[in-house]
Amino acid sequence: MTTREQSTSGAAAGPGAPRPDLARPGAPLAERTTFRVGGRPAAEAVARSADELVDAVRGADDRGEPVLLVAGGSNLLVGDDDLPATAVVVASRGLRREPVDACGGVWVTAEAGHPWEDLVAETTANGWLGLEALSGIPGSTGATPVQNVGAYGTDVAATLAQVRTWDRREGRVATLRVGDLGLGYRTSVLKEDADRYVVLDVTFQLREGELGGPVRYAELAERLGVAVGGRAPAADVRTAVLELRRGKGMVLDDPAAGVVDHDTWSAGSFFTNPVLTADAAARLPEGAPRYPADGGVKTSAAWLIAAAGFERGHGLPGPASLSTKHTLAVTNRGSATAADLLALARQVRDGVADRLGVRLEPEPRLVGCTLG
Repeated sequence: MTTREQSTSGAAAGPGAPRPDLARPGAPLAERTTFRVGGRPAAEAVARSADELVDAVRGADDRGEPVLLVAGGSNLLVGDDDLPATAVVVASRGLRREPVDACGGVWVTAEAGHPWEDLVAETTANGWLGLEALSGIPGSTGATPVQNVGAYGTDVAATLAQVRTWDRREGRVATLRVGDLGLGYRTSVLKEDADRYVVLDVTFQLREGELGGPVRYAELAERLGVAVGGRAPAADVRTAVLELRRGKGMVLDDPAAGVVDHDTWSAGSFFTNPVLTADAAARLPEGAPRYPADGGVKTSAAWLIAAAGFERGHGLPGPASLSTKHTLAVTNRGSATAADLLALARQVRDGVADRLGVRLEPEPRLVGCTLG
């Protein structure tokens, strides 16, 4: 792997440098995750800058304390018991823009804790193009390259330039170029070696203009009134994506504004779309989606779940159920525990395996719990 070192004042701070307060017990993780479940960590540090983030993680590592990084909490399912770990809350905010070079476009760098939806809204409004089809995805910018987040025919890899990280193993700040990250379907080096790298900020190379890129997702193309492969104004693409996601319960509710939608009390898609061998894909029922991907054949987890007999709202009245809008989301109806959510996910996973011969894999990170 090729890395390029960069300096940061926090990374070079001496033993007497200030660090985030770790004295208080952590807040229950149910308050910091979109599932609204999770026990209390042993301690908590809120890092409001890259320097503080390095300092908090390095301090916990020096003391031999396990670390749980929490930002938007949209891809975490945390167990009900208290955790013997320090929760480092990634609360860094801010972005900066700089021209690329003669090739045109702009570099946009966002701090790891910057809300992803805020980044997409600002880049689209300024005519910095490439992220508009990823509108409405909850969570932080720093989490997006870890999963190579994607939707509606694109993913983060399409515009990602580099990720600046704290390398816990080597004790230094290192910048990983896009080619170093091993990006694939919902995976990366950052995910596969999760205990090594802490994302500090993320840089994207974006085009300037008005029209978004070619629309590759049929449902989105239909909503926009263009052919697949056609183009539309980026602002229209963003609006259409938000409408589609809201219709599936995939845009977070806003309790502060009096909007409570338990279909959004989830991690979005709970299962990844399976990538099968050609032989396994041939054994799927007639009508099952099949797409070439990563040397295999990708199919739709949502289609498999429905084909196995699990309808929208399965499990109602709760405390856990599949979303009433989309079969791929496991949701908390207001009083679920992590154990309730896992029991429902296990029922769906095992039902699909028994009836269709495909084992679904969870997309959220499971902490202090297991699907079994």
